[in-house]
Amino acid sequence: MRRLTMALAALSAAGTLAITLPGSAFAADGVLLINGRKFFEPSGCVNVPSRFGVNVLNGTNEVAFVFEGIDCTGDVLAAVEPGDEAFVENGTSVFIR
Repeated sequence: MRRLTMALAALSAAGTLAITLPGSAFAADGVLLINGRKFFEPSGCVNVPSRFGVNVLNGTNEVAFVFEGIDCTGDVLAAVEPGDEAFVENGTSVFIR
């Protein structure tokens, strides 16, 4: 009987946790447009192969950060708020949670 009670308690806790966690716990909700390329539910770092800078249209619920170096290294050149757009001449990568 004790095992059954413990199993039911664990199952109940797992069910409650599953209900309370948001659907996209590890990605931004929406679309991030980088130089015309769409990224749905983006997460992490995106390298931008362009010598002409980076254009970011942020249609997500998170801030997108444009970095000077590849792999999201170096200085942050811009922070593109949700709903905003920015062109960053020396940007080479973009990070979003």
